[in-house]
Amino acid sequence: MNNIAILGTASDVGKSIVATAICRIFSNAGIDVAPFKAQNMSNNSGVTLEGDEMGRAQIVQAQAARVTPHADMNPVLLKPNTDTGAQVVLQGQVCTDRTAREYFGDTSRWAAAAFESLDRLSARHELIVIEGAGSCAEMNLYERDFVNFRTAHRAGASVILVADIDRGGVFAQVAGTLAVIPPEDRALVRGVIVNRFRGDKTLFEDGVKMLESMTGLPVLGVIPYFRGFAIDAEDAVPLTAAVDPKQPPSSGRLGIAAIYFPHISNFTDLSPLEQEAGVDVHWLHHPKPLDGYRALVLPGSKNVRGDFEWLLSMGWREPIEAFRAHGGVVLGICGGYQMLGRAIDDPHGVEGDPGASRALGMLPVSTVLERKKALCNSTGTIAGTEIAVRGYEIHMGVSRACDDELRPLVEVISRNRRPDPGFDGAVSADGRVMGTYFHGLFDEPGARNWFLSLLDPGRSISGSAESRDPYELLADHFASNLDLEALFRIVNAQELEG
Repeated sequence: MNNIAILGTASDVGKSIVATAICRIFSNAGIDVAPFKAQNMSNNSGVTLEGDEMGRAQIVQAQAARVTPHADMNPVLLKPNTDTGAQVVLQGQVCTDRTAREYFGDTSRWAAAAFESLDRLSARHELIVIEGAGSCAEMNLYERDFVNFRTAHRAGASVILVADIDRGGVFAQVAGTLAVIPPEDRALVRGVIVNRFRGDKTLFEDGVKMLESMTGLPVLGVIPYFRGFAIDAEDAVPLTAAVDPKQPPSSGRLGIAAIYFPHISNFTDLSPLEQEAGVDVHWLHHPKPLDGYRALVLPGSKNVRGDFEWLLSMGWREPIEAFRAHGGVVLGICGGYQMLGRAIDDPHGVEGDPGASRALGMLPVSTVLERKKALCNSTGTIAGTEIAVRGYEIHMGVSRACDDELRPLVEVISRNRRPDPGFDGAVSADGRVMGTYFHGLFDEPGARNWFLSLLDPGRSISGSAESRDPYELLADHFASNLDLEALFRIVNAQELEG
């Protein structure tokens, strides 16, 4: 059985979603399939059962494939913490910090680790669905790129090229990519998927014939935009999200604002709220009066002091304080929690130049950034209740109470499947400001309903009826628009054709 590689004509053409759908399609066919991405650049990460860190996109793909996420599925994770630098997470653990020039100066170390993980993964599963990175035809980076065709060659994979018709120029995307890559790479490409089509697909039938004639490759499918269900985005707030909208939340809807930091991390913490009926989540770069919103969220950040200085320079302090003074609920998650405390100290220069920042002072905690990163899956309850919460912690900072009257947000039960009774986070005396290190807090319906009821006490709570699995909806959407026979022929072929 051939492995399969989903490579793109450009960044953000939908490779992650295509790979996710194909993982579920093959899993539904009874195949033991696992995802793999040699190198991911994203601040949207999660924690495995072993306590390792990996990109959320590959966690999503593993869930779609019905396998347990493992760091071998994303052996190299780059977490940008400046405009030109990133923390390197190697096979699940923090390795070093590198500027872009340092990292790409010699990628042999990263490639060796990635291929080691790929080999282990291939030994454990029947089929590997590989996701590429960016464009697979960035010729100035070609000799240093181990994520796209080098991985496909290593895995003996057939390549499917994904193009985004919504951005325009789909013929040039596909034909141009095939024209510039070397012949030995071109020989791996077995088909094309045209993604994000809007409108009547029959109007593109002549376009399909033209693409096939130009390239000599089959168009395996034209995938319409999907609506009505959500899959976590890979590494940035989705283009469909409401960012700096001119209008306030719609009348009769519950408005939640979230500050869009330059180095935002784990933005998917708010995805469950975005999917709630009657809720508007708005992402805000630019300060404005927060009239009409019930809550303000300060999300995670990969450069907490840097993003806090950005927050101050943009003029956010006054709107935040005014919102708090008028009874709004303020929630900080991870880095946002640290910003709500009294001070953030980075004595070792973990996220930039060493130094300390005086924070917003809305919670009685102070944070020190330490060299060792906390990585764990955690369980607990909302303090003082029996409402169960689950989450994952990824943070360099340790936040300590500044007085003896600290009111925690979460009563912790376990970390990494071991009993670890204690407390997490903080809540102000009036209960209107709170912070936590628990990413994924709102994934649990009980915690989500608790928070929304806090914002709107009269809100009716929906029943326990479960909606259909979004991975099944995604698989159905793709299956109805793909040539599945051709897809399975590619995977079951005995050898790659030149």
